[in-house]
Amino acid sequence: MDRFTDNIDKQIEFNQGKNILFNNLEIFEFTNDTVKAISKTDRLHVNSKQFLIDYATDKAIEEFCRVNQYYSFDSKAKNDLRKIYADLLESFQTKTDSIENISKNHYEKLKKWIKESNPFAEKIYKNDLRKVNPVACSEYSPDLQIHVLKIDIEHVMQPVLDVGCGNQGHLVRYLKNRGIDVFGLDRCKFTTPNLITADWLEYDYGKEKWGTIISHLGFSNHFNHHHLREDGNYIAYAKTYMNILNSLKVGGHFHYAPDLPFIEKYLDNNQFYMKNSGINHDDFKMTIIKKIK
Repeated sequence: MDRFTDNIDKQIEFNQGKNILFNNLEIFEFTNDTVKAISKTDRLHVNSKQFLIDYATDKAIEEFCRVNQYYSFDSKAKNDLRKIYADLLESFQTKTDSIENISKNHYEKLKKWIKESNPFAEKIYKNDLRKVNPVACSEYSPDLQIHVLKIDIEHVMQPVLDVGCGNQGHLVRYLKNRGIDVFGLDRCKFTTPNLITADWLEYDYGKEKWGTIISHLGFSNHFNHHHLREDGNYIAYAKTYMNILNSLKVGGHFHYAPDLPFIEKYLDNNQFYMKNSGINHDDFKMTIIKKIK
């Protein structure tokens, strides 16, 4: 299986950064190694084929998110993408069409899929050239995140959940090494037990479960993005925001940056105490919300 997964990695790398919304999709193509590898998948067990479909789906989503961190893919979008890769596999195995046509049909399906799952993408990229510049998404040092979010390590209420912890989960590992009961949540694929692979809009945060929830340039940054977009999924974000607050224990805190003034002003002062703080004397602010009952 390693040979097949390595080939998927190389194929995605081959097309890396190309604009799927570019008018001429001939810029996308399969490498010779990909054609050879897929042609041999008919020898694989059905479970192995499904594994490769899932692997290709995860890797494609990872690449889309690398290009633009504001892309979001719900369960339906992921299942639709799996169907696209299942169709690709079947096209190669039945050999009823030319490689050129299979390639064209596949990338047309991908183009349609991204336009349907993330409509804002067409507005941004349809007039771009062959390559797109990624919308930066960085993983910051634990010290910087602790400073920005004003986390008191010595007295932090546990357990802790880092929403949007990133691929490496730097802050999660930092806190865990200091004996803190901590978990990270992100859409990345993890194998470490305390790092959770999930969409933060679909994750079950529970009720009065967490002592502290933190999110540095993660959840609230995307909430702001959807709040400002004409087609933004701001209702789902507002519901998740309240789910996060309700998942706090009494006395627990939600630390996040940037702040969310458009929804913070509606919080029940009898249930939540809120504090905003500026960062480095500029317009960038963070928020700490304490659940008081």
